[in-house]
Amino acid sequence: MATTTPAGVRAHAKHGGGSPDGAPMTHRQIMEALSGLLLGMFVAILSSTIVSNALPKIIGDLGGGQSAYTWVVTAALLSMTASTPLWGKLADLYSKKALVQIALIIYVVASMAAGLSQNPGMLIVCRVVQGVGVGGLSALAQIVMAAMISPRERGRYSGYLGATFAVATVGGPLLGGVITDTSWLGWRWCFYVGVPFAILALIVLQKTLHLPVVKRDVKVDWAGATMIAAAVSLLLIWVTFAGDKYDWLSWQTAVMVGGSILLGLLFVLIESRAAEPIIPLRLFRNRTITLASLASLFVGVAMFTGTVFFSQYFQLARGKTPTMSGVLTIPMIGGLFVSSTLSGQFITRTGRWKAWLVSGGVLVTAGLGLLGTIRYDTAYWKMAIFMALLGLGIGMMMQNLVLCTQNQVDPSDLGSASSTVTFFRSLGGAVGVSALGAVLAHRITDYVKDGLAGLDPKYQAAMGGSSTGTIPDVAKLPAPLRTVIESAYGHGIADIFLIAGCMAAIAFLITLFIKEVPLRTRGGLAQTAEGEPAPVDPVAAPAVAEAQEQAPLAAADQFAAPAEDKVPSWATAAATTETGPEGTQRMAAVATAAPREPAAAPAGGGIPVHGFVRGAESAPVPRAAVTLISLTGRQLGRAVAQADGGYTVDTPGAGSYVLIASADGFQPQASTIVVHDEPVAFDILLSGTSGLSGVVRAAETTLPVKDAMVIVTDVRGDLLATGSTGEQGEFSFAELVPGVVTVAVNAAGFRPRALPVEVGGTGVTRIEVDLDSGAQLQGVVRAPHGPLADARVTLVDAAGNVVGTATTGVDGAYAFTDLNSGEYTVIATGYPPVATALAVSGRGVDDHDIALAHPGE
Repeated sequence: MATTTPAGVRAHAKHGGGSPDGAPMTHRQIMEALSGLLLGMFVAILSSTIVSNALPKIIGDLGGGQSAYTWVVTAALLSMTASTPLWGKLADLYSKKALVQIALIIYVVASMAAGLSQNPGMLIVCRVVQGVGVGGLSALAQIVMAAMISPRERGRYSGYLGATFAVATVGGPLLGGVITDTSWLGWRWCFYVGVPFAILALIVLQKTLHLPVVKRDVKVDWAGATMIAAAVSLLLIWVTFAGDKYDWLSWQTAVMVGGSILLGLLFVLIESRAAEPIIPLRLFRNRTITLASLASLFVGVAMFTGTVFFSQYFQLARGKTPTMSGVLTIPMIGGLFVSSTLSGQFITRTGRWKAWLVSGGVLVTAGLGLLGTIRYDTAYWKMAIFMALLGLGIGMMMQNLVLCTQNQVDPSDLGSASSTVTFFRSLGGAVGVSALGAVLAHRITDYVKDGLAGLDPKYQAAMGGSSTGTIPDVAKLPAPLRTVIESAYGHGIADIFLIAGCMAAIAFLITLFIKEVPLRTRGGLAQTAEGEPAPVDPVAAPAVAEAQEQAPLAAADQFAAPAEDKVPSWATAAATTETGPEGTQRMAAVATAAPREPAAAPAGGGIPVHGFVRGAESAPVPRAAVTLISLTGRQLGRAVAQADGGYTVDTPGAGSYVLIASADGFQPQASTIVVHDEPVAFDILLSGTSGLSGVVRAAETTLPVKDAMVIVTDVRGDLLATGSTGEQGEFSFAELVPGVVTVAVNAAGFRPRALPVEVGGTGVTRIEVDLDSGAQLQGVVRAPHGPLADARVTLVDAAGNVVGTATTGVDGAYAFTDLNSGEYTVIATGYPPVATALAVSGRGVDDHDIALAHPGE
């Protein structure tokens, strides 16, 4: 029997994200916190969908044309796009709850102002402000969910988000259509109706959402936010007016495109130097984040194309009312709801997401390609199938692109990474709607002219120059002109879908190159509490870089360095290692304050890193190999430790590097170091290879127990090793990390046992485990007609305590295991109850059958 001193066990959040103290949140706590968040998301989605079917009527009443129609949508998308990265960065720095509430307040004020609009210009300005609020709600919803819920479990809760999206997307157009068609309300109430929901969301959030706030000195990158907003705005203005107000190849194009590129370059320059960048450029070193952002750009085109141009198609190409326009888009929303919910559930069960992402790309491309073949008189059942395919694809891609990104970053970058993907999706939507809206205006003009050429001149005169002006009221046109307009809009919008289908095909091709990384089982708050690193993209770098990506910065961990990751030049560190699930090793650097004499920089201009490689009890490890590599995995230098363990390796200059040390008889270690303008002293502690062996015996007979399952876990519960005992009850594990572990043993006929064991720094630690016999009691409950199903069997010990209960199956069988020897009473009910007493000893009783019957049977 092993006797060891129990060690403290750190709390481990196995599921969910974590509460403010790092403990896991229950399902109920998560749902309470999500209630206000989902209500806020409902408001954000409703604000865009409720207007979609009312826009033709709104623009007609305000005297706008196709350009105004496009800009009412694009203005909100533009501000949402430009503000999303800023919201994401603020979420990394300030209270997420306060930011959600601020976004809701911005939305409420802008919505009230939009309802008072007197002309298209005023409406567009109000939509810009409204988009700022909606951008915050959209980005923060994903960020808060990621903070609370692990990637593996997030699929389950993403289903709720998908359901909210579907309800708001279906209900929005329907509600907007009804409001627009109701004479005593009018379209202005489309902007007012979301205000009560927003106010209710504010109240619910105040009561239910409680997240920890990490207070630290921060510096918001306002210059970066300004540059990216200006670059995107100038690009969209060019796309909207090119080919209409001026030629595509003109001096205006050169100025706007050149200006947008210049502003983009300034943004990159600012971000590379900012202490708290809006979009950290280092994120794009990760292949998954880069590809997911690019795919989101093209997915945004497809997603917003469907929601914006379907209302025009049904109202102007098919002559439907705003209300019916919303009803007819239900197949697309139904597909989105089904796919987002089901894919989320399957991802939570299996942990696999790549197949859903790729399948979504295929469906979006197919749906838009088929929609590119429609005309104004296409049978609706065909359109319903095409729209359903589009909705199914969007539901599979939209959330999973965010999910695979969130799964790749540290908790401190969760907001920035999430908002980066959302930013590119919104950017794609904004550019797509703006560009495709401009293309649609030209296509409709051409198709109308072609249609009028075959009509009587009097109809041409009746149209006048309005074919390219304001959006027509199709219901008031003569039959021949109505057919021309409907045909022009049907054909023109089909062309738009075809172009969007090409964009979706590009997104599909990009997703093929995204590598699937297993989903983590802890959310952002739990990771922060545990210090768990993000998983590594398997193709981002070779195995050496993988160790680097898993190693937290020594300076950041020990000294709580500011965002610039500045490390005192006198800081030294000892590298330690933990063995995690599936035998993978996590490397960590533990910094200690040990002032050293600064070494002179070499003549070549490099900055040296020097120190000592030590083993157990600080003994030097001579001949240890020390390798310096870059963050991309390229070897930069190598040294061999001297007799006293000392080493020196030169770095090319200031920056972050990975230092790897290895020696015979020791486990290799990897540590991240940050080099500035002075030499860095950095000691490395190598852990010796340790082993654990032992024997499992029966406590009563001291005989060895064969085929017992032996499980070794660390103090956090992570699995380190498993095995079975041999003929003599022996077991053995090699390559274990020294420290306290938990050994659990389970064998048939014995009671399970777990005990703490201290694995020594060197050699093999040997233990003996004694298992107490675990008796079992089983039998069959019978009635006069045979075995009795659904009978309830209760086992009571001699002291009157209920040991367990069981319900029989169709074979009438019941069983109790892991029982102590002693006297028991078995009570069976289903007919009049029967109680029997028996004694259990040794391995127990296998045939305690019970007969139940009514009196007289």
